[in-house]
Amino acid sequence: MTASPPPPPSDIPVAERIDDIDVAAEMQDSFLEYAYSVIYARALPDARDGLKPVQRRILFQMSEMGLRPERGHVKCARVVGDVMGKLHPHGDSAIYDALVRLAQDFSLRLPLVDGHGNFGSLDDGPAAARYTEARLAAAGLSLTEGLDEDVVDFIPNYDNSYQQPDVLPASYPNLLVNGASGIAVGMATNMAPHNLVEVVQAAKHLLALPQATTADLMRHVPGPDLPGGGIIVGLDGVREAYESGRGSFRTRARASIERHGRKTQIVFTELPYLVGPERVIDKIKAGVLAKKLQGLSDVQDLTDRKHGLRLVVGVKTGFDPDAVLQQLYRQTPLEDGFSINNVALVKGVPETLGLKDLLRVYLDHRVGVVRRRSEFRLRKRRERLHLVEGLLIAILDIDEVIQVIRSSDDGEQARARLQDVFDLSEPQAEYILELRLRRLTKFSRIELEAERDELLAQIAELERILGTEAALHELVASELDEVAERFGTPRRSLLTEANGQPTSGRASAAKVAASLEIADAPTRVLLSATGRVVRVDGEEPIPAPARRSRHDAIRSSVPTTTRGTFGLVTSSGAVLRLTPADLPSVPPASIGLTAGIKVRDLGAFERGEDAVALIDLASDAPWLVATAQGTVKRIRPTELRDRDREPVIALKAGDRVIGVAPAPDDDWIVLITSDAQLLRFPAGQVNPQGPGAAGMKGIGLKAGAAVRFAGVVADDAEVVTVTEPAETLAGLDEPRAKVSDLAEFPPKGRGTGGVQAHRLLKGEAGLAVAWAGPSPLAVGTDGSQRQLPPGGASRAGSGVSVDGAIGAIGSRLGD
Repeated sequence: MTASPPPPPSDIPVAERIDDIDVAAEMQDSFLEYAYSVIYARALPDARDGLKPVQRRILFQMSEMGLRPERGHVKCARVVGDVMGKLHPHGDSAIYDALVRLAQDFSLRLPLVDGHGNFGSLDDGPAAARYTEARLAAAGLSLTEGLDEDVVDFIPNYDNSYQQPDVLPASYPNLLVNGASGIAVGMATNMAPHNLVEVVQAAKHLLALPQATTADLMRHVPGPDLPGGGIIVGLDGVREAYESGRGSFRTRARASIERHGRKTQIVFTELPYLVGPERVIDKIKAGVLAKKLQGLSDVQDLTDRKHGLRLVVGVKTGFDPDAVLQQLYRQTPLEDGFSINNVALVKGVPETLGLKDLLRVYLDHRVGVVRRRSEFRLRKRRERLHLVEGLLIAILDIDEVIQVIRSSDDGEQARARLQDVFDLSEPQAEYILELRLRRLTKFSRIELEAERDELLAQIAELERILGTEAALHELVASELDEVAERFGTPRRSLLTEANGQPTSGRASAAKVAASLEIADAPTRVLLSATGRVVRVDGEEPIPAPARRSRHDAIRSSVPTTTRGTFGLVTSSGAVLRLTPADLPSVPPASIGLTAGIKVRDLGAFERGEDAVALIDLASDAPWLVATAQGTVKRIRPTELRDRDREPVIALKAGDRVIGVAPAPDDDWIVLITSDAQLLRFPAGQVNPQGPGAAGMKGIGLKAGAAVRFAGVVADDAEVVTVTEPAETLAGLDEPRAKVSDLAEFPPKGRGTGGVQAHRLLKGEAGLAVAWAGPSPLAVGTDGSQRQLPPGGASRAGSGVSVDGAIGAIGSRLGD
């Protein structure tokens, strides 16, 4: 044997080896390996279960750890550690980020992880993994069901020490339900979430009719259903995405316009997908500072756990809230775009898939899962049946079985002899040898026979399922129905066909502000008898209400313009200066009992103060102001000073204003008292006075009497009087009402006591309600109309009983 030469001395240099390589080729190979890793192992989901590798490994490992929904939460750090150590050799931050997203109900339509702790919000990140806890949600566990029944292939982990599923069984189309997003090398995916119930119905339809078109499937899946709701504007891009796998649509925040007194607010309760309220507020503030947003007074985030999202934007007086809303959509993330790019892995190859392709890939996978599961169960039940049949043979002749075993030298000989004597297979003989003595009872034999029958029935059912594709598809469809019933929720996103995209442009700030302001158009302001005020735009006549409709009587009305002003006279003798822009606009045909807003919501009312009438501040003609103590005064509204609140009459102690109306010289001032006296005299007998004057005596009142009605009417007016029972009989007798012609009452001089307007009967304390004017409308305390007696009654008549109390009388709409 020849000895090897000794190594060269250390001082002798060794020849260096240098290999020349092509740098371009090396970079290309390295880049391709990197790109392959990113595409297949990190960024793109599998079209079958809709999961990326890290998500699949998280769910599988949590299932292996026993973190089921009925068990307690564990620290997320523990989950991250197990996933990283056993399955996913990457950074813990990447694993935790994926775990957090699986638990966020604003990211996924159907969260797969049940998180406990701070898992972040649309504006803030989550707490560290050492502070949060998690377990599988029921929907996440449903994706892993059946892994122990050989339904999918398992592959080695990164160091061949553990096995992991190549894909999860996925009991529902998770990729469509929860969507996906990811950026790979040279490609990306961005898929929108959908409603589980709709997706299941489409999957069942395609399973039954493989030739179905995309249009057929869209009857079940009309569009995405985002976790946060919102409005999806324009479905052309959605249809394109369902056909080709690529498309886009726009999402808008869901908003409502609310009016609280003089304040108008735009309230947002749903935002576009993955847009947080803080981001919206920052954009609004920046837009106001840059003069891009006009007509906004403030913005508040009133979101809480009880009421959910509530972002409130105040609108300045004089600005059209609908125009301001469109401006917000144009300038802020309250309207956002979503680009669909349905890229997923199909048999390991990235493909762009439409709706039908996505459903087809999932259904092929699910049918394969159910087939493999059925084959596994059939195999296991046949094996169990084989053992049960052998055990029944042994129990029938147990004494001989025992004798064979006792006479055998060892277990091997006993198994062989049992096989020969009783014609058993090796597994049957081995199972008998391992039998416990407790199984030798008579009851055990009955149990075994029942188990045999049950196994035979199960085997027959499994053979039926595996016998035909129709039976297999029927089982898949029924399981999809069960999942939809268990996890399905109503649709959250509203779908609209209209494009609705705000027009873009570079108009100046002044032009933008002018376009947002309410147009200065003719309008009428109405004050109802029950204290509600409303604005009716335009000059279209207001239709009269149906006789049986729940409608309010009109106490007062004034013509003005939407950007003008009007006055509201109160019972304390003050006039409030208001603008119609603060009032809701109601179409003439839509005025009802609850139209408009309560007059007290306009603010500036004092304790015990009520609204009496509206006054046209632009009128130079005299108006009547009358009080309960019989004082009358005429005043020209143009003489009032431009203040938010100022006196219109100087009242005596204990007095209050009860009537305000235009008072031309030729019309009649009518005063009706509680003791049923009526006085009418020409309005020209009252000279106009300034705002600070106290007026003059209008009618002479008896002790204890007060003026019930004060107004200005023409010759053809009607007079309505309604009695009230005496105090001792209150609530027992029905009121009596009478309608007379004004011509029945002779005119008298100002300051006199007038003439009798109603003959009071025994038990009647006086008049509860009185009124004079055209076409009277009586309204009950519940808002329903009351039928008045026919007109033409004698002025000294006692009236007739009416059904139900009358709360107020006023003009009809349309008069």
